[in-house]
Amino acid sequence: MATTQALDLSKYKVKDAPDTAYYIPYFVTNEEGKYLWDQVYGAPKPKWTQLSNRRLQNWGGLPHPKGMVAENLPKWLDVYSRKIAGLGVFDDKVPNHVLVNEYQAGQGIMSNHTTSTTQMPGDGDIKFSLLLEPNSLLILKDSMYTSYLHGITERKEDTVSDQVANLPVISYQDGDKLERTCRISLTIRYVPKTLKIQLKLGKR
Repeated sequence: MATTQALDLSKYKVKDAPDTAYYIPYFVTNEEGKYLWDQVYGAPKPKWTQLSNRRLQNWGGLPHPKGMVAENLPKWLDVYSRKIAGLGVFDDKVPNHVLVNEYQAGQGIMSNHTTSTTQMPGDGDIKFSLLLEPNSLLILKDSMYTSYLHGITERKEDTVSDQVANLPVISYQDGDKLERTCRISLTIRYVPKTLKIQLKLGKR
């Protein structure tokens, strides 16, 4: 279902964030967004892992310091991984791992890890925030991917402020109050270190 289109990423660079973040609103259509939503909730129940503050699905293998035992992504994820790869953000690589996180209203994630920045302002020593609208794509590279901690504050309502680095390109204004609903987030990435395990089968 994903459409292929040439995008000039420089047009989507978030100028008020450290290097490097790109924010592309409406990267997928409403129809594609519903399709992905249906695929997430159509997945077998064993694919869900329940955490204390949210639940998630892991696709492509389980990352490990010694290497990930890679599994093929299902078609509904592979097509969008290749669409993102077509933007050139992974050089000549195609993403091979996807985390699907479900956040109900009031749920979030602690600010103690890297790989994206989706936290709204108002808690702790926050340098800036990014507000992600439905069907949008956030691309993080360089120090934004490797060095900046991020989190999502656990609350049911957010207030937009001038701390939102991508404020000029979203459909909300400073002071707007946003009531949270269920949110599905797909973290699509390339895991370079993988393991290949061959099973030897034979008769006894």
